[in-house]
Amino acid sequence: MSEKLSGFWKKLGPMLGYNSANILFGGGGYIISLYFLSFLTEVEKLSPDQAGLVIAVAHFWDAFTDPLMGIITDRTRSKHGRHRRYLLWGVIPIAVSYFCLWNSFGISATGNTTATMLYYMFAYMLYNTAYTLVAVPHTAMLPEIAPEYSLRTQYNSVSYIMNSVGMVSSFLLVSISLGFTDMKMVADSRPKFVFLGLVLCLWFSLPLLVTFKGTKEPSSLDMPAPPLNVRSTFLEYRDVFKNRAFKRYFVMSAMYSMAKGFYNNSDQYYLKYVAQRFEKFNILQSIAGAAEASGFPFNYLMTMKLGKQFCGRLLTPLMAVGIALNLLVNSRTPFWVTALATILYNFGFSGPGFTATNIQPDVTDVDEMITGRRREGVIATFSSMIKKTISGLMSAVTGFILGAFGFKTGKEDKNALYQTAKAILGVKVTFIFIPLVLVAIMYICIFTYKMTAEDHKMIKDAIQEKKEKGKCTLTPNR
Repeated sequence: MSEKLSGFWKKLGPMLGYNSANILFGGGGYIISLYFLSFLTEVEKLSPDQAGLVIAVAHFWDAFTDPLMGIITDRTRSKHGRHRRYLLWGVIPIAVSYFCLWNSFGISATGNTTATMLYYMFAYMLYNTAYTLVAVPHTAMLPEIAPEYSLRTQYNSVSYIMNSVGMVSSFLLVSISLGFTDMKMVADSRPKFVFLGLVLCLWFSLPLLVTFKGTKEPSSLDMPAPPLNVRSTFLEYRDVFKNRAFKRYFVMSAMYSMAKGFYNNSDQYYLKYVAQRFEKFNILQSIAGAAEASGFPFNYLMTMKLGKQFCGRLLTPLMAVGIALNLLVNSRTPFWVTALATILYNFGFSGPGFTATNIQPDVTDVDEMITGRRREGVIATFSSMIKKTISGLMSAVTGFILGAFGFKTGKEDKNALYQTAKAILGVKVTFIFIPLVLVAIMYICIFTYKMTAEDHKMIKDAIQEKKEKGKCTLTPNR
């Protein structure tokens, strides 16, 4: 029995070690997507346009730093490997920057919204830089430490669980800090958000130490380093789009992240001003977490038996139905309708999310077959940009769209729930109509991605053949 237990832990231990960092990757962005935009407008009193500008500038900066980190990590030479040590270096920057996201150190209390906007713009840029420092190397490690097709699914399954742990635990910490059924997004809530930032900055940064200690990566000291200059950097990222599998992965993942970004950033506004049940927000988020988590066993079994695309093909329509059901919701609609829409949406999006996460490492192998080089950092750059930069920009676009529709925030008088018909339409555009279009595009991409386990084996054989003979028998489009 002890031998079986030892063998089980020997297999599971490295997966848990590597995926401990997913407490940050699952929870950090989740809390930002749920609360940051409304925190800026309802608590810190920025206009939707100002809040949108904060997020837009921070993520345009992010789009600049992500590619640089991919180039850097591919060229790192260390006894700890190309990627692992950046997790250690990122612990303090993550802790400091996440705390700053929820505390203006008295600037917002002065009433100077321009100064408040500039402060949060800098704080968010700092956090995005720190996140890039750890997220790109972490994603880039997986194809190296889990080279087999099915083993990657097992690693990503643990990743999915740890993402859920990060989301659920951070949501509970938010609920404790802000009040579960009595949460208020008003200026008087600032001290609660300061406490929240302190708790979460520690909760998200310390697991990076566990991943650093619990992951073993081969030394990269003997690996030849490719040239580093502006031209070679441009070619690195241009050439990746020659990979048809990558292009399909990129569009699929981008549409998924954009749809989730619009939906999550509009959720509070929809409940507050359309459904007029803001007191139910945390209850619905608990239902959402349970619905998403319940999709994991199904997604894992379907992936192992029927391929990495199947759960996305089957569950994406449920995601769309959950979004569309919100068209029936208003202040008089029974609560169960809103709860049902939440369940369908969150159970549904677990499918395409699992598909995108599982095919990303395989895209790296196709890239190696085409280029003859391992470029995990370059591929991981786009994974980080999709999950963080593109999704984050949807927060900014949400703010800009709501501003264009005349949406007003930050009210604390007796008419706080009043919005014009035009403003309500703006909320429906960002919460329902745009996400539905993006989900439809994503669904098409899932059906066009064809790689199977047999295809992956042929690709790995072709890579080995190319190393030995200088060429392979597969075409670059396979």
